[in-house]
Amino acid sequence: MEKVMWILAQFSRNPDPTKKRKEYKAVLKHDLCTYYSYNEFLMGEFYELFKLEELRQFLDANETQRPMTIRTNTLKTKRRQLAQNLIARGVNLDPLEKWSKVGLVVYDSPVAIGATTEYLAGHYMLQGASSFTPVMALAPQPGERILDMCAAPGGKTTYIAQLMKNTGMIFANDVNKKRLDAVKANVHRLGVSNTVISNYDARSFPAVIGNFSRVLLDAPCSGTGVISKDPSVKMNKDETDLNRCSHLQKELILAAIDSCDAKSKNGGYIVYCTCSIMVEENEDVVDYALKKRNVKLVPTGLEGFGVDGFTKYRHHRFHPSLKLTKRYYPHIHNMDGFYVAKFKKFSNTIPVSKNSKVEEADVEEFTTTAPKKEDGANISTQMLKRYQRKKRKAGAIVRPMPGLLAKKRCMRQIVENRKDIKEAHEASFKSPSIPKMVVVSPATTEEKVAVVAAPKKTPVTTAEATTTAPKTTNGTTATPVVANKKKFKPKKKFTKKVKKAAPAAETNGAAVPKPPVLSAADMIAAAMQASRAATNAEKKKPKKKASKAAVASGDAKKVVVKKAATTEGKKISSSKTEEGKPKNIVKKETSVNKFAKKKAAVKKVKKTASE
Repeated sequence: MEKVMWILAQFSRNPDPTKKRKEYKAVLKHDLCTYYSYNEFLMGEFYELFKLEELRQFLDANETQRPMTIRTNTLKTKRRQLAQNLIARGVNLDPLEKWSKVGLVVYDSPVAIGATTEYLAGHYMLQGASSFTPVMALAPQPGERILDMCAAPGGKTTYIAQLMKNTGMIFANDVNKKRLDAVKANVHRLGVSNTVISNYDARSFPAVIGNFSRVLLDAPCSGTGVISKDPSVKMNKDETDLNRCSHLQKELILAAIDSCDAKSKNGGYIVYCTCSIMVEENEDVVDYALKKRNVKLVPTGLEGFGVDGFTKYRHHRFHPSLKLTKRYYPHIHNMDGFYVAKFKKFSNTIPVSKNSKVEEADVEEFTTTAPKKEDGANISTQMLKRYQRKKRKAGAIVRPMPGLLAKKRCMRQIVENRKDIKEAHEASFKSPSIPKMVVVSPATTEEKVAVVAAPKKTPVTTAEATTTAPKTTNGTTATPVVANKKKFKPKKKFTKKVKKAAPAAETNGAAVPKPPVLSAADMIAAAMQASRAATNAEKKKPKKKASKAAVASGDAKKVVVKKAATTEGKKISSSKTEEGKPKNIVKKETSVNKFAKKKAAVKKVKKTASE
């Protein structure tokens, strides 16, 4: 195997005339597959990805375990204090490299690291060093709304909460309900209190909730970067698995971008990461997102650490900004293979490409043949109901409809306008009760009639219009002017009675002046003014008093005034003597007389006794 590698390395200088390069490659691939227990597909992919010397180093690194690393939970302790406590228990550890301030590398421990008192108290978390990088690239700030689309088992979620100092809001989502048990346990153990855990298919998350400041997507992948942890990847993964993972990752990254809000103050960032080193799962997916959404790549903040992403790979030609992404290899960085890319979203609109591919055919989109409008006029009620039904299903793949927000705003405005019209219509009939007989001074009668009740319009036929219309100097008839229709009409009873009191106007052939068009508020104010005038006139009338002769004679000792208040405003006031009293009043007075008689009898008895 080493001899074949040497021949291939020197083949350009000393070619072998008996054999071709392809034959030597086939022999080398077969030997490597036999020695390291890989299938032919994966070995061919690695052969295209690395040089010969680097390929051997990568395969050897996958055969050894990576060092165990732990992350300090700064919500409860500090790294120095934690290191002292673990060293006191006999644990051999060192701080992680300079790029991390919370990591510790554990070389040897007499006690299981996952069973110490510090672990149970939530002072640290068992987590790979490569898993620190996407959270550091995300750079969450306190008080933000952050989404972790594939959160299980919760290492990155708790690290985000640690950097946010338990402020803001974190949504930890995962499609596997059983794996969420680990997320719950770690969140409670580490003292995280700003996290909401959900169980949705991440592809439908924009329809569930959106407008996040930052989004982290640790997409499911083939796992070619963690072969040291899972050796079954060597023989189980083939081309179909790689294509299926790539298709799923493209759907997830579009959903992650749609869940982020470009208008957030300090946010609008999306971090995409995988534990794979395959180009089809990394650069190809990122380049696809750049073409489908209004995003751009920005530096990850991990400069000087990691290898730049590919801009050229075999027949692929990617966007030049892909060199801002970072790759991590086990044989170079002594950590699991990883890939990190950071996007900045600069617009919430979804660009429409002319040559749309069939890659998004599985995703249901509610579009019509008519051109898309921003006001949502192309969205029918049936489409909206179907969208709501799809949205309610857990795990449904539903894309947000273009123009949905504008359609909702339009519907909300229509409902509010209807409410305003209904309230105004009801307010016009809720005026205070007006008495039937209104006494108004003749001086102000014409003014109130003109304000309160306008003359009723009668339809004018064509014949009447020609006869009654004034003639011009040329002898032609002028077209009559028709006034605008009223929105609100006053009550018929009130207008009729006021009209009777108004004197008929004598026109003498002159044009009748048009009554002013009043609004509902002016009509209500006029009606209230008329009712107040009526009540004031009633108060000013003198009250009837009992005659002096009746009081002197003593026949009418008490005068009872009975007032019956009616809704029509009738004034009923009467003074009656004891003879014309109602029965209930007579009964009350007879009981009073009996009591007075008894009192007088008691006084007489007392006088006689004293004498």
